[in-house]
Amino acid sequence: MKAIIMAGGEGSRLRPLTCGIPKPMVPMAGKPAIWHIINHVQKHGINDVGVTLFYLPHKIKDYLYEQYGDVIKYYVEDKPLGTAGSVKNAADFLDDTFVVISGDVITDIDLKKSL
Repeated sequence: MKAIIMAGGEGSRLRPLTCGIPKPMVPMAGKPAIWHIINHVQKHGINDVGVTLFYLPHKIKDYLYEQYGDVIKYYVEDKPLGTAGSVKNAADFLDDTFVVISGDVITDIDLKKSL
């Protein structure tokens, strides 16, 4: 199973907090939201992770590379593609069963039940 994390939004409703950082980089409990999401999917045995990006993509890529190395795949949009368009943009990655997760939602859902 694979995970695709949609992390391209500007976070306009969180301004001015998101003027310099993407919404998935907003700290929650001392770590960026995207860190919690990736660790959650990995806890459930999903290690093949892709991230869709648009707004300040280098900030997320730099952080994730520092944390996880080069195991995460990135799909950067030239213009906002919306939810379905963002996932479709990563179609070459999605050759297996996959879960789509918003880059700004932290959950404790049992992903193993979907395997």
